[in-house]
Amino acid sequence: MPPAADRPTAEASPLPDFCSLPVLFALFVVGALTVTVMWLAPEGSRGWRGFTVGMAFVAWLALLLAVALCKLAPWLQRLPGRGPYAGVWLLMVAIVALASAVAQWMDGALQLQLVRGAGGFVRDNALIAALLGAAMLRYFYVLAQWQARLAAVAHAQVEALQARIRPHFLFNSMNTVAALVRMDPAAAERTVENLAELFRAALGEQGTRDGTLGEELALVERYLAIEQLRLGERLRVRRELDALPPDYPLPRLLLQPLVENAVRHGIQPLREGGEVVLRGAREGGALLIEIDNPLPAAPAAGGHGHGLDNVRRRVAYRYGAKAQVEAGPREGRFLVRLRLPAQGAGQGNGDARPDRR
Repeated sequence: MPPAADRPTAEASPLPDFCSLPVLFALFVVGALTVTVMWLAPEGSRGWRGFTVGMAFVAWLALLLAVALCKLAPWLQRLPGRGPYAGVWLLMVAIVALASAVAQWMDGALQLQLVRGAGGFVRDNALIAALLGAAMLRYFYVLAQWQARLAAVAHAQVEALQARIRPHFLFNSMNTVAALVRMDPAAAERTVENLAELFRAALGEQGTRDGTLGEELALVERYLAIEQLRLGERLRVRRELDALPPDYPLPRLLLQPLVENAVRHGIQPLREGGEVVLRGAREGGALLIEIDNPLPAAPAAGGHGHGLDNVRRRVAYRYGAKAQVEAGPREGRFLVRLRLPAQGAGQGNGDARPDRR
């Protein structure tokens, strides 16, 4: 069971990010549509001057609202229950009313005659802000609830996928230990030490949290050391991983099942064995990781594709749409290629979430 701090909750972020450009854009679009509808109304001013002034006022108002809400959101967030949304709504109405009063005063002081029907200008704008603000905040609230439910479902799916790895990995590992005990007791002792680290990653309490690429490659090396003792010269490994950053955030046991598949389905069925190639490179804004193994004429028995499907789903959840997992035969070999965003944690790409850690 992951710690409470790692479990996504519906109350983790009840308010939208008012400091983001999408929210500023939404405020401007709603205001612009309101000005356009009023301009097209039968009794509205159809002059381009009135439309231009209205758009300028809306742009200034949207920027003012975004800045105020961005600065005050941390304090509003502390209100209990749905208090944050009520506080934002009251703040929006107050800012619109105050800005309208300032605009009306400036229009009168400078005698610009841009505001028509000055008596109801502040009242009408405050009423419009109250109605539109309530509608927008209702939308943001429903969206936040939906995202929280989606995050909870996805988190449960990741835990289920991780749980599926554990018995599969345990079964294969214990078979390896049993074989080594009969062949070489000293090697079996070293194998048990390697398995202890592998089991810690597979069965540990932090199994659903991120590790690093360096840690994952170390687990891969421990697994390959075990298989090297069992298969001997039949297993050859070529590593081209110097271009990979060791501190890159990576879900635990993401690469090890792929390497295990490469050995068990690519090397083990061949009497003469073969070579597994591990590659890593940077390509633009992406990190490429490839696992390449021989493709036997007859597929190995017992494969169900669970490991590869597991990796696909975990990568999609962790990194979002910018990540890809490709797998298939290529020139007589089987190639698995992972394309991951160079930032790793999805910072700044909008696809990953904090709860994915």
